[in-house]
Amino acid sequence: MSLHRPCRRPLLLGVLYHYNKTLAAPMKRLPVYDALVIGAGISGSNIASRLQAAGMTCLLLEAGHWFNRHTYPRNERDSNASLFWGGGMELNTSTTMAILRPKVVGGGSIVNQALLDEFDGSAFDSWRAQSGIDFLRPEVFAPVYEQIRKDIPNEKLDHDFDNGNARIFHEGLTACGYETASLTRAQRGCRFEEGNDCIECLGGCRLDSKQSTPVAVLPKGFEHGLQLLADCEVTQIVPGRDVQRVYAQHPAYGALRFEAKRIVLASGAIGNSKLLLGSAGFSEKLPMLGQNFWTHPQYMMFGVYDKPVHAWKGPMQSWKTSDPRFRAKGFKLENVFAPPVAVSMLLPALGRELARDMRKLDSLASIEVAVRDVTPGRITRAANGGVTIYKELGEEEKRRVDAGKDIIRETFASTGAKRVIDGKFGIGLHLMGGLCLNQNASGGCIAPDFRLHDFPGIWCADSSSFPTAPGINPSLTIMALARLATTSILESA
Repeated sequence: MSLHRPCRRPLLLGVLYHYNKTLAAPMKRLPVYDALVIGAGISGSNIASRLQAAGMTCLLLEAGHWFNRHTYPRNERDSNASLFWGGGMELNTSTTMAILRPKVVGGGSIVNQALLDEFDGSAFDSWRAQSGIDFLRPEVFAPVYEQIRKDIPNEKLDHDFDNGNARIFHEGLTACGYETASLTRAQRGCRFEEGNDCIECLGGCRLDSKQSTPVAVLPKGFEHGLQLLADCEVTQIVPGRDVQRVYAQHPAYGALRFEAKRIVLASGAIGNSKLLLGSAGFSEKLPMLGQNFWTHPQYMMFGVYDKPVHAWKGPMQSWKTSDPRFRAKGFKLENVFAPPVAVSMLLPALGRELARDMRKLDSLASIEVAVRDVTPGRITRAANGGVTIYKELGEEEKRRVDAGKDIIRETFASTGAKRVIDGKFGIGLHLMGGLCLNQNASGGCIAPDFRLHDFPGIWCADSSSFPTAPGINPSLTIMALARLATTSILESA
C-alpha cells in the first residue's frame, strides 16, 4: 500500500502495512510517527504541514477523497455525494436542520467561500467566561491573524463584479439605515472578467484561485516530506504512555493500524466526538465529550423580482452586515445563493407551485440570517456506529431568527421585491464544539495547552475546541488556533 503526495501526479512516499486481525499483530514492523493528524481540513492541514516543516515526521489521515482542480465534481449532485458526509447533508433528530459536514481533503476550505473574518472582543469574552482560559483574547490572536494574512493570499471583493443579489443586499440595507462592509476572501486570480462564477466554488475551485488548504498549505508540508493517506477513515484510538495507536479502514487496503508519539484530532465537532465516543476510555474521563455543540443556525429567504438578478453570477458573496445593532442582537445577514437542487429543497412549495418558483430561479435574490446560538446541542454515538445530532433552537435563537428575517423583509421591500419566500428549514454549516477548551475536565475536554485532559499524547485545536458560538465565520480563527497548538506541540517536544 502506498502513501501518496497529492499533486498533479502523485508520488510514492512510503509504505504502510495491513493489520492482521487473526494474528492480532502487524504483518511488519510499523513506523512510529512523531505525530499522526486525523482530518485534513483547515486545522489538520495547517498543523501537519507546520510540524513536518519543523522537523517532525507526520502522517495525515483523511476519510474523504483527494481532488484537484481537474477532478472536482462538475455538477451539484456529484458534489453532494462526493464532498460531504451523508450524501450532502445529515439531519438533527427533529429533521428541522440540515447539517453540512465536508468529507474531502481540504475540508471546509473546499466547500466554503474562504471568508477571513477576525473574532471580536465579544467572541473572546464569551470564550474566556465559559472556559476559564485567560489567553483567549483579541491581543493574543491579532498578531497570529496578521501573519496568516501575510502567508495566505487574500483580497477584498471587487464590487465591479457584484451581481444583482449583492446590489440588492448592499443598496437595500443601506437605504434602510443599516451598515454593510466588504468581505475579504482567501483568493487570488478569480478572473471574474472572464465570466467565472463563484457558486461553482462550493464544489471545489477549478482555477485554484480559492486558497484552500490543498492549494495554500499542504504543498509546503509535502516539500518537507509530509505523508497523506486519503479515503482512510479512523475508527478507533488506543492511547498509550509513549505510543498512541490508531485503527482505520480503507476501501482498497482494508483494516490498518498506525502508531505515533502524538495524535492530533482535526476531524471537526462531529468527527472528533464520534471517534472518541467510539473508543474505549474517553467518555469516562471526559464527561463533556459531545456536549456544547454549536452550528450558527442559518435561514435563507428569497425575494422574487420581475427582472433578472443573476444571484449565481461572479462572486457569490461580496458584502456582509457590519451593523453593531445586529451583533448586539445576536445575528448577522449575508447575501448568499445556492445551486438549483438546494434551492428546490429550501423552497416550501410543492408540485406545480414549486415548478413555478424554480422557473423564476434567475429572478430570485437571497439573503440569509445566521444566528449566534446560545442553546447548546449534543452529539451521541448511534447504535449503528454513526452519530445522532441533537440540535434545536431555543427561545432566544427563535427571537434572533425572527429579528433577522424582519430586516430581510424590509430590505427586499425597499428594493422592489414582488414576493418574499421563507426558506423551509435551517442549515447548520459552521460545526463547532463537542470537545471544547476548558481549564477543567468538568467543563470541557481540551486543556489550555490543547491536549485532552488526562490524555497527554492527544491534541486538538480545530472547531470542536470552540467553547461557545462566536457568531462570526470561524475559518481564520481555526487557522490561528492551529498555529498556537503547533507551537505548544513543538515546545512540549
